[in-house]
Amino acid sequence: MLETKNLSIHFGGHKAVDAVSCTFQPGTLTAIVGPNGAGKTTYFNLISGQLKASSGSVWLDGLDLTNLPAPARTRLGLGRAFQLTQLFPHLSVLENVRLAVQARRGLGLRMFSVWLQHQDLIDEAMAIVERVRLQTRAQATAASLPHGDQRKLEVALLIALQPKVYMFDEPTAGMSVDEVPVVLDLIRELKAQGQHTILLVEHKMDVVRELADRIIVLHNGQLVADGEPAAVIASPVVQNAYLGAALPADEMEDART
Repeated sequence: MLETKNLSIHFGGHKAVDAVSCTFQPGTLTAIVGPNGAGKTTYFNLISGQLKASSGSVWLDGLDLTNLPAPARTRLGLGRAFQLTQLFPHLSVLENVRLAVQARRGLGLRMFSVWLQHQDLIDEAMAIVERVRLQTRAQATAASLPHGDQRKLEVALLIALQPKVYMFDEPTAGMSVDEVPVVLDLIRELKAQGQHTILLVEHKMDVVRELADRIIVLHNGQLVADGEPAAVIASPVVQNAYLGAALPADEMEDART
């Protein structure tokens, strides 16, 4: 469904993402891990269109997305959640979700006329608000929500868009221990549906072990490991790149191959 071919971006002489080729299939959850500065979020930004690639390409269902801006990629089925929440801060929780439903249906962003004319928009939005356990905060403004509830609201916006590909960039970052299970349960539900491609950048290895069908590891912008979670986590290249274990250069090369 989703493929990157030799995807790269250079900032001056620095290769933030260096010729990463990967294919992501429907019905799978792939965790993207690596140390800070490895290029994980930059890789997400290249896929979703927040950054323009220096070289390489991004494909979805056989369509070349490389030269399309982020909104066009969203319309074609790429859904992205960010490390920092992207919400309408002065609108209510319900209004945020209703606008996402409205946009998906091609009705634009007229805030009040469509709201009043289409009760079904409100009903669908409220069902999603309940799904992310925010029904008691439905009329609260997004800006007034604690951080954990803002993360849940961002997941609600993604669900409202009904994308083919869900991209979660550290969805549990900054959340309390009590808040994390709700977001993880939502991701589990999406995975269980079986038709979505899910990409997850996550530092918590217990979350990765539980949710991922596959792990890819980025280090210095390069793809250095790709496979089933247990094998990847145990591999020498991951011990070196992600966990900081010492490993000679020749063994690093052997691990990659």
